[in-house]
Amino acid sequence: MSMIFKLRMLSNEDENFLRDYEVPYDIKLDDLHYFMAEDLGCNKESLASFFLSNKNWEKIQEFTLIDMGIEDETEDGPAPMSSRVIGQLLHKNNDRLLYLFDPFMDRAMYIELIGAEKLNEQFDYPRTLLANGSPPDQFNPDLSPDNKSIFEEVMDDFYDFEGDELYDEDLY
Repeated sequence: MSMIFKLRMLSNEDENFLRDYEVPYDIKLDDLHYFMAEDLGCNKESLASFFLSNKNWEKIQEFTLIDMGIEDETEDGPAPMSSRVIGQLLHKNNDRLLYLFDPFMDRAMYIELIGAEKLNEQFDYPRTLLANGSPPDQFNPDLSPDNKSIFEEVMDDFYDFEGDELYDEDLY
């Protein structure tokens, strides 16, 4: 029986950015990177890393896109993404990964396991279930879109209302 993991991705740069993905439990981290980079509009070949993290988003172990050539891999040393599948790292709901997409500016996305279920043969995996907001620019945070929630867009019109547009003093 094959399993599918449901992952939620958030950004600390934009509270309205959200992605929900379904991925096979046996997807290699490098394949997950390529899928997410394409979905986010990032350069797939640029430096990137995954970090296993704890509940406080503190980095525990690094997995790099480029094999650093470290023969004696330790718990704390970087390992190549191609050497791990996501099911080796995430085991229960709320397990977390950091996806470092801009290592020079230390910018990352926050990924959390939010569920697991049986593979549905009707779908191709990995796949995006939900996409809200535009992703941050990969190389320049100043160029990242300023996503607004639907509520904020509606409220912009409300804030522009001065309250006296339809008021006619002659009626009273």
